[in-house]
Amino acid sequence: MTDVSTPSPRRRKRLKRIAAAACVSASAFAYAGMSGCATLSYPQSPQFGEDGFQNERKPKPMGWRETSRLWWDFLVGGKPAGTVPSRSIPMQALSGEQLQEAPDGTLYRLGHSTVLLKLEGRYWLTDPVFSERASPVQWAGPKRFHAPPIMLDDLPTLSAVVLSHDHYDHLDRDTVLALAAKTEVFLTPLGVGDRLVRWGVPREKVRQLDWWDEVEFDGVRFTATPSQHFSGRTLFDRNATLWASWVIRTDALNVFFSGDTGYFDGFHTIGERLGPFDLTLLECGAYDRRWQDVHMLPAQTLQAHRDLGGKSMVPIHNSTFDLAFHGWSEPMETLYTLSQEAGVDIVTPVIGQPLAIARPGDAHPWWRGE
Repeated sequence: MTDVSTPSPRRRKRLKRIAAAACVSASAFAYAGMSGCATLSYPQSPQFGEDGFQNERKPKPMGWRETSRLWWDFLVGGKPAGTVPSRSIPMQALSGEQLQEAPDGTLYRLGHSTVLLKLEGRYWLTDPVFSERASPVQWAGPKRFHAPPIMLDDLPTLSAVVLSHDHYDHLDRDTVLALAAKTEVFLTPLGVGDRLVRWGVPREKVRQLDWWDEVEFDGVRFTATPSQHFSGRTLFDRNATLWASWVIRTDALNVFFSGDTGYFDGFHTIGERLGPFDLTLLECGAYDRRWQDVHMLPAQTLQAHRDLGGKSMVPIHNSTFDLAFHGWSEPMETLYTLSQEAGVDIVTPVIGQPLAIARPGDAHPWWRGE
């Protein structure tokens, strides 16, 4: 006889997921106090309005039915098989000595949207997330598929950390504070830098930029460019800080870093004003048709690369965290196939593998396990 009082394994899994989500939500409420999420005003910015920062084109909002269904799918309905790899993914370990010996113009993808660039003999890092989980707590939330290919202590002195926005999978408080001592400057969109200062990063190390603002350090020029996204780390600070993509230029190389974004006309504008680009680092992952206004689908990523006037493309924002309903390797596989059909030069380095920005090489479908 079946004991009806004992939940089935599937039901227990759902209950654990709901409990974990509730705990993370409660932690986010508590985290609001120490995050310093009170909304500041930035009247000097054309992007700042009555409800905080805004996009050039307002994303289509989901209705309450669609929103309710989405939360049901996340918390109760469960995710399909394959959103997390069943075995360790390939990775190339990286040491400080290897970085010192690498030629100028070398790039390393360290996971998700974390990219290390060696330019003008110095080191520059985007959206560093080295914690095990992209979450306000480290006992629940999206967990890494792989360890970082290099430890924080082994990273060299960084000329700049470049941040695109304040979501947990791009702005990791523990990583930022660990890097503060070895980083000369943090480049952020408006408001994100104020958050860093509240966390304890010295104000003199923070530079905040609005869209189209430009700064130069050690022979590398950075321009904060538009993106189509949103911000917030709690229920109380939505769009309190700006989001941005970045153009990173030297006299010899021109790189575009998308951060998070939906597809929008801004890519064409950026390409006209600051392109063409030797390499585009474009998000392709954690997408869904229900939120494509803020996260591109693979075909839109391909079109964005064309709009920008990109020569080669490295897809980012994938292969590290489970943040959507698609298979973990689907973003890479779909974009790889589309690019091959369109004759677009896509490059897919293994995590930690060096590539030359000017001559990045050929794509290799490592996610297939071949």
